[in-house]
Amino acid sequence: MEHLVLTRDGAVATLRIDREEALGALSRAMVTALGEHLRAIRADDTVRVLVVTGTGRGFIAGADIGEYDGATAAEFDAYQRLSRSVFGELASLPQPTIAAVNGYAFGGGFEVALCCDFIVASERARFGLPEVKLGLIPGGGGTQRLARAVGTRLTKELVLTGRTLYPDEADRHGLLTRLVPPDELAGAARELADTLAAAAPLAVREGKRVVDDGVRQDLDAALTAEQAALARLYASADGREGIAAFRAKRDPRFTGR
Repeated sequence: MEHLVLTRDGAVATLRIDREEALGALSRAMVTALGEHLRAIRADDTVRVLVVTGTGRGFIAGADIGEYDGATAAEFDAYQRLSRSVFGELASLPQPTIAAVNGYAFGGGFEVALCCDFIVASERARFGLPEVKLGLIPGGGGTQRLARAVGTRLTKELVLTGRTLYPDEADRHGLLTRLVPPDELAGAARELADTLAAAAPLAVREGKRVVDDGVRQDLDAALTAEQAALARLYASADGREGIAAFRAKRDPRFTGR
């Protein structure tokens, strides 16, 4: 059983981790299934937004540590490489992604959230990179994506101590898009997803790509890429429709072309 449930409601897809008894811990089979779902979503232009969430008290409480015990070095390395590849697929999806963090997001769970474009968190959410307590460090991007999000000092503290990051502190450091009471989490994530899904899909995808690519480039190269993306959008049917709708004082009808 892969413990992943993918549902669709209009242009919004929701991927729920359904392994409540293990607080959403990721087995190798689950990571493999996650990759398969992500590749299907990437290829489906009718999906405009992906929401990733958990079940019960766990979002994703890290890797399934039971699978580490007795694994050979080669097997352990293969699992880490698989996780890195799949998490990279999530981070590079052309569609915007929302992590709706309902509970424990430790280790790989925190890394999954960091791969998403937005994090909407319940007040019951808990974040952490506790691998040091096993004599290890994060291997799915936690040290690097967190440092790029909040800087090196907080990242070093979390990686080297393994302490829990509570949602109010995560919010103060700019990690969260919204922090809400537990019973408002699903609605807040859906509200954001609907706003994104209603926007011009070409512009949303180009905007995400330009920001993500730009932070890895020097400023001049990033500004050139921004201008090129704008020119493509201006020449698109959606660009013409948006301008025409504005002039006519009506709602635009974007088609993604």
